[in-house]
Amino acid sequence: MHHLKAQKKIFSGRPRKFPVSPLELFKSLPEGARAQLIDDVIVMEPAPTYAHQDALGTIFLSMANFVQARHLGKILFAPFDVYLDSKNVFQPDIFFVFAEHQHLISTSGLYGAPDLVVEALSPSTCQYDRGNKKNAYEKAGVREYWTINPDTSEVRGYRLVNGIFEALPSAHGLICSPLMGGEFRWIFRQC
Repeated sequence: MHHLKAQKKIFSGRPRKFPVSPLELFKSLPEGARAQLIDDVIVMEPAPTYAHQDALGTIFLSMANFVQARHLGKILFAPFDVYLDSKNVFQPDIFFVFAEHQHLISTSGLYGAPDLVVEALSPSTCQYDRGNKKNAYEKAGVREYWTINPDTSEVRGYRLVNGIFEALPSAHGLICSPLMGGEFRWIFRQC
């Protein structure tokens, strides 16, 4: 009988509030969900590959040591939501925020543009990382944007100049960041 009373309360006819916008629906996803809001569309992602995680781990350690030794700011990694605007909430693989912009970081995410973003490409994310997300990062004012391909060691870098991303010289397995004044290498290792 107690069980029936509980069900009666659940189905009492009271209106329930459902998310009305893609952003509200995105915010209602369970914590840790591998999802991003890209141009007002929720995009679910599979778990990353070994090569993806290996490359990012090496780059993150290199960048974190560099940033901490120079007290430049904060370096963070996915999954952590970055709210660029109401239509774009990303979980960049790695991102950096200078000390003077740390006020953008809260317990629930970063609200605004990181100074630097690194995305590792995978077959399921490549079209977004080089298209919609790159455009959104540019529009939001991300000062440097890097994509790496863990399978080929290809690196593409962009620096924001007068509101437009301009390509930086590329190298295999090397990220040269004019913004941070450093070089970050990773060695591709097969498992």
